[in-house]
Amino acid sequence: MLRRTLLQSAIAAPLLTSCATTPQLGAADPMAPLPHDTSSYARPDEARVRHVSLDLTADFERKAFHGKATLDIVARADAQEIVLDSKGLIIQRIRAGGRDTTFTLGDNHPTKGAALTIQLNGARQIEIDYESAPNASALQWLEPAQTASNKRFLFSQGQAIHNRSWIPTQDSPGIRQTYDARIVVPSDLKAVMSAETLTPNGQATADGKRAYRFRMPQPIPPYLIAIAIGDLVHGDVGPRTGVYAEPSVIERGVYECADMERMMDVAESLYGPYRWGRYDVLILPPSFPYGGMENPRLTFLTPTFLAGDRSLVSLVAHELAHSWSGNLVTNAVWADGWLNEGFTSYIEGRIGEALFGVEDARMAQALAWADIQTALGTVSADGQRLHWVGEVSANENSSAITYDKGATFLRTIEGIIGRDRIDAYLRSYFDRYAFQPMTTQAFLADFRTHVVRGDANLESRLMLDQWAYEPGIPSNAVAPQAEGFSEIPNYVQAFVDGGPAAAAPWEMWNTMQRQRYLQTLPRTLPAERLQELQRNLALDNIGNMEVRFDWLILAVRNGYTPSEAAVETFLTTQGRGKFIRPIYRALMDQGDWGRGVARRVYARARPTYHPIVQVGVDRIVTPA
Repeated sequence: MLRRTLLQSAIAAPLLTSCATTPQLGAADPMAPLPHDTSSYARPDEARVRHVSLDLTADFERKAFHGKATLDIVARADAQEIVLDSKGLIIQRIRAGGRDTTFTLGDNHPTKGAALTIQLNGARQIEIDYESAPNASALQWLEPAQTASNKRFLFSQGQAIHNRSWIPTQDSPGIRQTYDARIVVPSDLKAVMSAETLTPNGQATADGKRAYRFRMPQPIPPYLIAIAIGDLVHGDVGPRTGVYAEPSVIERGVYECADMERMMDVAESLYGPYRWGRYDVLILPPSFPYGGMENPRLTFLTPTFLAGDRSLVSLVAHELAHSWSGNLVTNAVWADGWLNEGFTSYIEGRIGEALFGVEDARMAQALAWADIQTALGTVSADGQRLHWVGEVSANENSSAITYDKGATFLRTIEGIIGRDRIDAYLRSYFDRYAFQPMTTQAFLADFRTHVVRGDANLESRLMLDQWAYEPGIPSNAVAPQAEGFSEIPNYVQAFVDGGPAAAAPWEMWNTMQRQRYLQTLPRTLPAERLQELQRNLALDNIGNMEVRFDWLILAVRNGYTPSEAAVETFLTTQGRGKFIRPIYRALMDQGDWGRGVARRVYARARPTYHPIVQVGVDRIVTPA
């Protein structure tokens, strides 16, 4: 997943110190020990899910899935029950081994949901008849007016622990599961999933609908089970890559994603074969809450990356990189989310460097370094650690730490041991632990075994434990320098001194240079200077949404009322949490004017946002 969005509902696990016994994680033994996951009710040491088979109908009128989930499980010989995660599910009947069995739903927790405890009666397969609630946190049911084709649409977002709101299973990232599905949808819509599609055109049903079948034979963490239903068409990009989108969006999507096959070739040359068959992306309606979601075989993408000039395709590189870090080797608990996002951000940089040049990669690193410095001044000490400690909230755990500090850690290792050596290690790491869970503790032990090899001097230079377990940035980090940014301070100063905005070579700059310019302008500017920027650079309506956000957050923080209409348009035409949460927060800090705008706009926009975003913005935009 890209940026600012990781694990909003996860609950951190306690610190694993480097001197503790390393858990033996693995896929070969289906009952291999797993670390305790505080975000799940599952007891995988007793019984765990190995395969999920779904037979569901999408009911757009009631905004619910209904049908059956069949779970294949493994268990200790003496296991009497299995505990699943459930959030709002309406359980109608459960059978174990083909016979009705008893079950209980525990007390509901607002984030974790409830424990679903099922008596096994010696069985190793259970069938659950159920339906999801209309307010399931993983699902957004869109009305026709919210889509490009003016037809109904549904999509899911499972990470971190939302899939329990539509699938009864053990919703913990360490409990990898294969799955298959039969999904019945209205006849004018198409279903796609994070799996191989067995019936590309669907099969007619007796009641005039269409049934689509899917299969995921590789074991994946349950948060990666994903679905979308809508008026979808497909366009090829390369022999094994392509784009799904609504018909009016597909041409733009294929153009923007033209480099996907090259990205895959680069990643494979570095880290080994792509093990998931095809790689397609799905461009979702604007309410998708994230930049991207790395569902295997079918990355979900925000339409805000469609800049028209391929300037935001680092998003695609990031989500593709998850095919190795995150999907192939997955954090066993959410306290170790950096093993997904930090590794992926590092690989994203390597792909970008190979395709677009060293300078491009250095500019991206310099922007990320600035984000880290901001985070170090705003989040708690616990929130600055790669491995979470205690109850770190989503607000405290900045993506600048999980993503950027994690990537900087790997670049620091690269600088010390050399690129060839880290590439060889990472390739072997992905081979050794393919389709398995991982912890920070186990990763460090593996790295010490295969790279450090008892070299005390190298161990001292790497500062591994400081990076993983301590706040801040260790002293062996080197701040990245980008030549492409070298003249920007002069242009910023000239503008601050009263010079024209047009003096900066804006039309010659790429996206990152434009972001650097806007991000390094003083946070307090008079209205006259803001007007100069807007008049010369047309920032209110610029097509690149990353740049437009940097401008609008600056305008709002200065109470610049002439951009109020642009702010409202921005907040009501897309629902990406990375963009809208900071703007609502800035508006609420702007006295009566800002609070009035925030409340008025949110009252209109809230029904169009994904439930995940609604929860976050509800906390920001308080009633009058």
